[in-house]
Amino acid sequence: MSASRSGAPVKDRRPTRRGTASKPAHKVKRFSTTDKVVLTLMVVGPLALEAVLIWFPTILSVGLSFTRWNGLGDLSTIESAGWANYDYVFTDYPPFWPAVVHNVIWLVFLGAIATPLGILFAVLLDKKIRFSRIYQSIFFLPVMLSLALIGIIWQLIYSGDNGLINSALGINGTHHAINFFGDKSINLWAALIAQTWRHAGYVMILYLAGLKGIDPTLKEAAALDGASFWQTFRQVVFPAMKPINTIVIVITIIEALRAFDLVYIINGGTNGLELLSALVVQNLLGEGQDLGVGSAIAVVLLIVSLVPIVFYLVKTFRKDAES
Repeated sequence: MSASRSGAPVKDRRPTRRGTASKPAHKVKRFSTTDKVVLTLMVVGPLALEAVLIWFPTILSVGLSFTRWNGLGDLSTIESAGWANYDYVFTDYPPFWPAVVHNVIWLVFLGAIATPLGILFAVLLDKKIRFSRIYQSIFFLPVMLSLALIGIIWQLIYSGDNGLINSALGINGTHHAINFFGDKSINLWAALIAQTWRHAGYVMILYLAGLKGIDPTLKEAAALDGASFWQTFRQVVFPAMKPINTIVIVITIIEALRAFDLVYIINGGTNGLELLSALVVQNLLGEGQDLGVGSAIAVVLLIVSLVPIVFYLVKTFRKDAES
């Protein structure tokens, strides 16, 4: 504000940096009652759903793991068991340790075979080959299917009577037919190949997105320094995709721990296909129903699953703090 010759204050009309007169500051618009109601519903609604569908069952499972209850009687039949269910699971429950071994094999197979296969697909498709979009769609198609449907598809492929593989070998319906899901020594590997069919496509999409975001000048600089394609990828491109690498590691671990649909469709998670998630369902819903034992296995699976999640969150928050 400045004063006129008459002494009366006049509005300051000095030009701004853009050469226009300054405008009065806008008032801060406050939320209306409708806005507050909508915002409250948007926050409280998802929180309530998460509490009901996730946190309440989780807390209930932890509580049931310290009880004896077959789920048939009323709540008055629930008895306290202390740590007995955990002691039984770790020392006297025959399928538990084979299931742990199978989960470890599942994890190693996905990490050593399925994930590198997905990276290979991504690198090849990033080279702008012909029909790249069609190949991407083909490889990504299994990701859009549920594991239950994938199990049904691979049952048709592996069937001993009229399956695709045995038919191609000309041994379908004979005593020479390969019993992929009945043979205890090979059914786990047959299921892992089916799981790889889906996991490789998932990893491919993630790394393909990461490769598209790499600065081309990094590759050009490496090429000028005489680096080969493999050296450029291993020493320049792959480290530059560190966030993608972290996400893929976490996803691979979680996929290995929550694998259930596929083995349950194949043979109910028995006969060499025991997994921790299948044991949980067998004890909660199967013939030998024991909610205490099933809940104890679920809690063990939850604790193991939290390790990679906490690792990922710690790295993410630490990176945000450093930036």
